[in-house]
Amino acid sequence: MRAWELGAQQGSVDSLRMVDRPDPVPAAGEALVRVRASALNYRDHMILNLIDSAPKPEHRIPLSDGAGEVVAVGAGVNRVKPGDRVMMSLFTSWLDGPLQPCHFGTDLGGGCDGTLAELAVFPASSLVAIPDSLSDEEAACLPCAALTAWVSLVEFGQMKAGDTVLLLGTGGVSIFGLQIARMMGADAVITSSSDDKLARARALGATHGINYRDDPSWGTTVAELTGGADLIIETGGAATLAQSIEAAAFQARIALIGMLGGVGIENDPLALIWKNVHLKGILVGNRRELDEMTKAIDRNGLKPVIDRRFPFDEAPAAYRYLASGAHFGKVVINHG
Repeated sequence: MRAWELGAQQGSVDSLRMVDRPDPVPAAGEALVRVRASALNYRDHMILNLIDSAPKPEHRIPLSDGAGEVVAVGAGVNRVKPGDRVMMSLFTSWLDGPLQPCHFGTDLGGGCDGTLAELAVFPASSLVAIPDSLSDEEAACLPCAALTAWVSLVEFGQMKAGDTVLLLGTGGVSIFGLQIARMMGADAVITSSSDDKLARARALGATHGINYRDDPSWGTTVAELTGGADLIIETGGAATLAQSIEAAAFQARIALIGMLGGVGIENDPLALIWKNVHLKGILVGNRRELDEMTKAIDRNGLKPVIDRRFPFDEAPAAYRYLASGAHFGKVVINHG
């Protein structure tokens, strides 16, 4: 089978290399999956480019998100069977409950081999069924970006109809956040540096779109337009957290999920205290949450927004496109 590896010269996309490997064989408790599609996340860019990340073994197969068809199962497996369409949980050992230190090291594409291969074995317990309403490419978009948005808004945020949700940027998590908010009857405000992307977001149901380059005080603008955001998915980190707190309503919930604007946050904690804001770090979610979210997406007919598709042979080009920031929604690699 063909697979991509992170390579020995990690720090740039040029380190990626395609190799031929023997077809894997599932051990007890495992399932062999023919991966039909993978999806990129900013996390994958960070791992390859050593952004707040130590080098991984050069033979590590990258990417956490994927979907495909079960080919064979090992002894004792009854959760899935050959022919089933499945997607993979990012943390293969995190099945339910809160994240624990023991789950680290079972993260696909980082602590263990990921999905950028034609065939791969996974613990059968980590797999989630794909509904007929979703293609393999669409399902491959769900395990990281969609689940992060779901956990931020639904599990942590306890979002309800009529709430106002603030989303930063138009990457995978934010666009899923917009779709999930609208699906559940919440209003959504979104920021971007691109008026074209803001127009696309409004077409998906965003109530307001704010160009943060034209409006550096966008947090104040959000508060004035909405009376304050009840839930915020914070992707920028050091560069945006102060503005997110300014935008927050009293007793708002802020899910801190990324550091696109850098680390080293210096903010006045009194701003959180005066508004009684709940700030929580979110690191994706568990298999139960992925399963529940997927069923809700199926019931409501939500379709992931895929910006571009790349063939398997052009995986480095997919990485470069994601790094450019030009995407709106998800970037997918089709394995053929």
